[in-house]
Amino acid sequence: MTKLDPARSRTPRRWAIDLRPLRVPAYRRLWTGNSVAMFGFQFTAVAVPVEMFALTRDSFWVGLIGVAAFGPLLVFGLWGGVIADARDRRSVLLAGSLLLWASTLGLLVQALLGARSPVLLLALVAVQSVAFAVTSPARSAMLPRLVPLDLVPSASTLNFTTNTAATVAGPMVAGLIFGIWGTDTGLPIAYAADAVLLTALIWAARGLPALPPEPDPDGAPRRRGLASVVDGFRYLATTPVLLLSFGIDLIAMILAMPRALFPEIAEERFGGGAAVGWLFSAIAVGSLLGGLTSGWIGRLRRQGLALVVAVVGWGLAIAAAGLAGHLWLAVLLLAVAGAADLVSAVLRQSMLLVYAPDRMRGRLQGVNTVVVAGGPRLGDLRAGTMAAGLGSGVAWVGGGLAAAVLAVLLAVSFPALIRYRRPAVPPGDRP
Repeated sequence: MTKLDPARSRTPRRWAIDLRPLRVPAYRRLWTGNSVAMFGFQFTAVAVPVEMFALTRDSFWVGLIGVAAFGPLLVFGLWGGVIADARDRRSVLLAGSLLLWASTLGLLVQALLGARSPVLLLALVAVQSVAFAVTSPARSAMLPRLVPLDLVPSASTLNFTTNTAATVAGPMVAGLIFGIWGTDTGLPIAYAADAVLLTALIWAARGLPALPPEPDPDGAPRRRGLASVVDGFRYLATTPVLLLSFGIDLIAMILAMPRALFPEIAEERFGGGAAVGWLFSAIAVGSLLGGLTSGWIGRLRRQGLALVVAVVGWGLAIAAAGLAGHLWLAVLLLAVAGAADLVSAVLRQSMLLVYAPDRMRGRLQGVNTVVVAGGPRLGDLRAGTMAAGLGSGVAWVGGGLAAAVLAVLLAVSFPALIRYRRPAVPPGDRP
């Protein structure tokens, strides 16, 4: 029998997604609950616009769903970060999860009763957004206290990968529900499925260890409310590495997010039909495949440079996809962009969690929630406005190229980001 080369036998493990964080019971519980809940949430993400259009027959009302979600997210994302730094993060996650569950039950009840109220639907979406904004900073900020610091990049990758898998599989299952049972029966089924699966997150939060705030090093009392938000922004303003990581993500999302152009491009260039579905799913599929082959990300030392390269790769892949004359090529290039986005997201999250002190992680995660949620929406506005004046092709390709160029200029002008290296943390060390 031929002996295997040890280096060659380790290659698959070096590229495959790193599963070591799942050996930590607390993280495994949180990951399981969050993954199941995220899959269920996709049913509601599809059902709400379907119900709104069925009620109003007007896409304007469907568009208002995004406004109803973003407003609370902007306000309560920052406030949720303050709470995550001032309270037991386990308790914050549990309370927010219960509120999220209650709002989902509200959607189920209104569908069963046939309330047929667009305003009520928007109000329930707003409550859901409040709950998400409160829980998200706490859920992210607790990560470095659940796993060793050297496993934070791997844990972040696992979170992003399973969330992306949920965004790919969940809408497909939701579409199957509506295809089999129709709108009237499918809506209660979709909301009920989300409510049932969401209990997994409540189960996970209940079983986590207590995570009270760590005392400030100088022993000073921790400020709350608006003063605490200001403290968070003040810390961010004096921390170039983190500030630049937020800035480069906004460049990528605002200038190079092309999804608002997908319906027009699908119709004009690819003949409509299923083309729009392929375009909308391509980035998520690329992120999923990137996550499954992400074992190398956790070993990167020069994380700042890698982040810049990932954003430049995202912009160039988006621009190339805008030039593609064949659907399969556009989908392939969008998938490449999605894989680059996965790398960028993991590196930014890892840098934020490791670099920032625990007392600031909740507030900075609140800012991160606003940036991550707001950037793509501003990107939709940029793409639609630019397409109206210059055409969809220029809006798509020009946005991608502009993002790549500005990312390079930002990195060269402010080199603190590309100089950043992951701290050498001995395996098993905790903050």
